[in-house]
Amino acid sequence: MRLSTGIPALDELLGGGLLQGRLTVVVGATGIGKTQLGVQFAHAGRSQEGHAGIIFDMTARGDSQSHDEYARRMFDWLLTPAMAVAAPPLDDFFNPHRRHGDFLHAFNRRGKRVTRNDLDFDAWHEWRAEVTARLNATIAFFYGNFVQGTRRVVIDGVEPVGRPSDSIQLELFDYVYHQILRKDADWVARDLFRERFSTFADQVAKSHYDHEQIGCLLLYTSAEAMLDDLIRRPLDEGDVLANANTIIQLGKIRDGQRVRRALHVAKHRGSAASHDIVPYEITTHGLQLA
Repeated sequence: MRLSTGIPALDELLGGGLLQGRLTVVVGATGIGKTQLGVQFAHAGRSQEGHAGIIFDMTARGDSQSHDEYARRMFDWLLTPAMAVAAPPLDDFFNPHRRHGDFLHAFNRRGKRVTRNDLDFDAWHEWRAEVTARLNATIAFFYGNFVQGTRRVVIDGVEPVGRPSDSIQLELFDYVYHQILRKDADWVARDLFRERFSTFADQVAKSHYDHEQIGCLLLYTSAEAMLDDLIRRPLDEGDVLANANTIIQLGKIRDGQRVRRALHVAKHRGSAASHDIVPYEITTHGLQLA
């Protein structure tokens, strides 16, 4: 089973699409088209699985990633926000008519980077405390959508850092990926319901989903803008790139007197893939490969 990216020409480069239950990282500088690609991937779930994907935004600065704007313009898709501050009431959690939201912003935007180097000791620990306080709402967002049939996730807003250990966003991603996306559904439910798990045990069993079917697309902002520089970048740099099943690089190339956008599939384990450098354009409908 392959997951379509929402771009047929890119699916062809990937030997049919992305593999289920694996991590795909899209790497590129700000403004290169990562968010549009993420929205296309999420929307493709509507036709392939019958449920659109969900978007988890870890942006911490004031500039919005504009997921709702892109979704509305590209697909006439109105994204519904999820509650970010506290977990929703649990008594009707399994109501099939209940909406758990299409996207969730992990942080209150404060107009500044959140890395160990950018914050003093107290501010860094305040951010870590905020992440901890929002974990239950985060678990509820993912689990609630998964039990209703969602099988693809887009995670956006990761900023470049010198060392991965300096990034609170990568720390949160590591938790989400390993403790929610790659964890058996029953154990995710235990983390959510905690001491009330026995109350919901029957509903949890009836709503079981296979976490190996969930595809994750991580949009990772790079300091490098030129595609050649990204191609030269070591693929084992940091746990995210090393553990990714697929890496798609988006960058700029020189074409005579012009600078164009192009992409390159740097890694695609378990499948044949084209290693061509393929130009693309950003249109009102998203990325379109040449």
